[in-house]
Amino acid sequence: MSSLVSIAGAEPVQIEADLTVGQALAEKYGRKPLAAKADGKAVDLATPVSSLDGGAETITLEPILENTPEGLDVLRHSTSHIMAEAVKELFPEAKVAIGPAVADGFYYDFEVETPFTPEDLPRIEAKMAEIIKADKPFARSILTTAEAKEKFRGQAEDYKVELIRDLEEGSGETQVSLYDQGSFTDLCRGPHVPSTGRIRAFKLTHVAGAYWRGDERNKMLQRIYGTSFFSKKDLKVHLHNLEEAKKRDHRKLGKEMDLFSFHDEIGPGMVVWHPKGARLRTVLEETERRWHLSRGYEVVIGPQLLKKSLWEKSGHFDNYRENMYFSEVDGQAYGIKPMNCLAHMIIFKSRKRSYRDLPQRYFELGVVHRHEKSGVLHGLPRVRQFTQDDAHILCTEEQVNAEIKGILDLEADMMAVFGFDYRLELSTRPEKSIGTDREWEMATNALRNALEEKGLAYQVNEGDGAFYGPKIDLHLTDALGRSWQTGTIQCDFTLPERFELAYIGPDGREHRPVMLHRTILGSIERFIGILIEHYGGAFPVWLAPVQAVILSVTDRAADFCGDVYDRLTKAGVRAALDTRNEKLGFKIREAQLSKIPYMLVVGDREVESSTVAVRVRDGEDLGSLDVSEFCDRVLSESKVDL
Repeated sequence: MSSLVSIAGAEPVQIEADLTVGQALAEKYGRKPLAAKADGKAVDLATPVSSLDGGAETITLEPILENTPEGLDVLRHSTSHIMAEAVKELFPEAKVAIGPAVADGFYYDFEVETPFTPEDLPRIEAKMAEIIKADKPFARSILTTAEAKEKFRGQAEDYKVELIRDLEEGSGETQVSLYDQGSFTDLCRGPHVPSTGRIRAFKLTHVAGAYWRGDERNKMLQRIYGTSFFSKKDLKVHLHNLEEAKKRDHRKLGKEMDLFSFHDEIGPGMVVWHPKGARLRTVLEETERRWHLSRGYEVVIGPQLLKKSLWEKSGHFDNYRENMYFSEVDGQAYGIKPMNCLAHMIIFKSRKRSYRDLPQRYFELGVVHRHEKSGVLHGLPRVRQFTQDDAHILCTEEQVNAEIKGILDLEADMMAVFGFDYRLELSTRPEKSIGTDREWEMATNALRNALEEKGLAYQVNEGDGAFYGPKIDLHLTDALGRSWQTGTIQCDFTLPERFELAYIGPDGREHRPVMLHRTILGSIERFIGILIEHYGGAFPVWLAPVQAVILSVTDRAADFCGDVYDRLTKAGVRAALDTRNEKLGFKIREAQLSKIPYMLVVGDREVESSTVAVRVRDGEDLGSLDVSEFCDRVLSESKVDL
């Protein structure tokens, strides 16, 4: 027997059915592939071609190669299995939970009596090196769920048994795939690299606690993080970036720079902004308001509490309530808003609208609350109270395309101001959703068409849209090459229908508007956390909470320093004053640690000449400048236009 196979889009050829996928690809690709895709589904190279026949006339095979995102995922997932085997050999009593590939590497969760420590990692790495050297094949087998449960029960692997039971109950699975490497067996869909010897460069980075399935009601497990790459050079670069990331950690810098803090007595996920941090936020928010006003948006403000009946009407109560907080006032149930769209629709509905009034663009820096589990809270990027640079555009169907393009242009301009590269992702209808098939098709096509007409590259993320509409997500890349999801554009035909929004068209009849939900920076808290790490705390002059600090050399200069401070602040320069009786070198070092862009040194000579000696935070000496001249310099650097 033979199968008709197309290799990476080439003309179909007959392939002997007893060949494996790896053998079918070998003539063209040799040993380069790590795994493959058969008609779009990822498979191991050891998969027999005969097992792929799903009824189609031709099977299309594509290699998953090194130095591709898919290849890196396969490599890292395989490395996580090797780590699990090493842990089981060194700690036989450990119970194995889950171990996926993640954005920068992989992790594996274990139940152990004694928590892992950083000192355990070198031992585990050494054992992993032995397993890699042994070049053990990853062998896949298919068992019934009953057989697999029995196998893992015999190994006292309770978490694997629970996962299989969930597969049976959730999706009705009757079979599962297992992978063996030597004496170690794991439950896994795959695929994996052909053998452990394909792993070349890896490193275990740290340990942490993690609740089973992210639920604090469950047992606390021990999580080991690691990463792997195709070359030692790439690994070295990554490890350097990790060290740099530790130096730039926004939680560390936020404390050192006195920007913000968290307090148990206040509650987890609630940020307290100190004067400098609040000033930073204010600058960012005022700049954003100005940018939006220049693009035809109107600033609005909605309440924090809205009646529960509104959240039921919108679908949030049925589809999002696990993320919401609720309260009661005068016997009436209220929801604390997790997003700003409802008030914006009420504003639109507050009076009759004509097609001549559209589009209506409402912008709000709205404070929202979301019930994040305590286990996922992390500094500024993951909090329970945050502010979104939220906007909703209500427009006609004919205006949707131009409005989406306008948002894409605004995103591009704003990311350029901060020096961010980014990629775009189109997310489609999730399982849990509201609205008709037609509405979802129109909304998805509207987003896709705008992207393609703008000539913008994008990836498709199937099933990850909002429950009321598809979306375009913006993933920016920071100075360390890390990706962060920030802005989003959502196209919504559903909520205007539920809230009976209408405008009078040129035909004199009522028509339903389309609503675009969008953020550019996303959560202000999250974005500031990203900015702190992106700039390493050394904000550009326009954004720095303190742009200049005046340093006295002697007590004799204190009065003149006070005069300089007054002149700077009246001119609009964000200044600080340091006239302490400390050595000048000490003051300069403190100012450098605080990442203040300019240090203005004032001694007897400066007092006599009514000037300031200007030092830049990187150590450059600009010499003596007149105070007015320095003000003009800072104000010029503070002008940021789109």
